[in-house]
Amino acid sequence: MQERYERDKQQIERALLQAIARDEHVLNGLWEVMEYSLLAGGKRIRPVLVLEFCRAAGGQPEAALPAACAVEMLHTYSLIHDDLPCMDDDDLRRGRPTSHVKFGEWKALLAGDALQAEAFRILLCSEMAADRRAACAALLARAAGVQGICGGQYLDLEGEGQSLSQAQLTEIHRRKTCSLLSAACQMGVAAAGGNEAMQEAADRYGQALGMAFQIRDDMLDELGNQGKLGKPVGSDRAEGKTTFLTLYGPERCQALVEQLTAEAKEYAARFDGGGFLSWLADQLAVRES
Repeated sequence: MQERYERDKQQIERALLQAIARDEHVLNGLWEVMEYSLLAGGKRIRPVLVLEFCRAAGGQPEAALPAACAVEMLHTYSLIHDDLPCMDDDDLRRGRPTSHVKFGEWKALLAGDALQAEAFRILLCSEMAADRRAACAALLARAAGVQGICGGQYLDLEGEGQSLSQAQLTEIHRRKTCSLLSAACQMGVAAAGGNEAMQEAADRYGQALGMAFQIRDDMLDELGNQGKLGKPVGSDRAEGKTTFLTLYGPERCQALVEQLTAEAKEYAARFDGGGFLSWLADQLAVRES
């Protein structure tokens, strides 16, 4: 399974290089800032999910590469903006200076804006059938906007310094984290022309995986190793954020990660050949970065 994951990642890296190819010399500086964050590596979980759900739904993963690139571009835009001084004000991302630290705030802001727009251009100008392009674009737009990342980030920042309930914290991360992971899974199904039952299972897998991912993230932010994480440890506490770790403690958090991972695997089992999706859920449950 690990070899398959690495093959998917290599395929995605090649596609991202083509997607971000510079076409205007006068804007080389903007392309450089976009490339800095987009091509910085990482686990590529979301685009891998696009490819693997396309495969699980009976499609050819190569046909879903535009959707996979679009998801990663939009994810990268969200990271650039999250790191800005007016948001989470982080200096490190994946072991390197964040975009605004490296290039300046206005360049980082524009690079994020451009990546979001390019995500939809790559997707809508692809060779996928028109109905599949439209379905993927609708899923991505929902995950990006008020119902997803932007709404979640708003609630997250508004809640800083406050004591949040479980329901409030879950609502933040249902939007901020789970929405794009779920969209990636559903876009894979849409790229394959999968049916409604497949879409439902993909959504439920993505929601469970996303919440497990966030709880694990909260644990690592406090208990992890900065060298492995590639970003500062303890930043949530320093910003006065309520996290799943502050609500539940490490033992309860670990139990929840295991419970949600098992739930994700139940939905993966609804697909023929869903073994990779189950394996991936297990790997993310014990990740250290």
